[in-house]
Amino acid sequence: MKRITVRWPDGHTSSEVIGSDWLLSAARAGCPIPTGCMGGSCGACEIEVNGRVIRACISTVPASKSGRLVVDQACDPYW
Repeated sequence: MKRITVRWPDGHTSSEVIGSDWLLSAARAGCPIPTGCMGGSCGACEIEVNGRVIRACISTVPASKSGRLVVDQACDPYW
């Protein structure tokens, strides 16, 4: 299993398995992601990964050429 380093919004890092579920990875890292519908339609679980907004409930931890991912909480101006 290939792993990647993830820097979470609180500044700490963890090593995560590429292809693993974002919600489970975040929970294990102590950085739970809020959820709503669990189907990708409500947007409650939106996070930014290397500057790209994704919905964590329907996404997995991707590979990156740099070997690192930076996660931030997404800010939706309409919420």
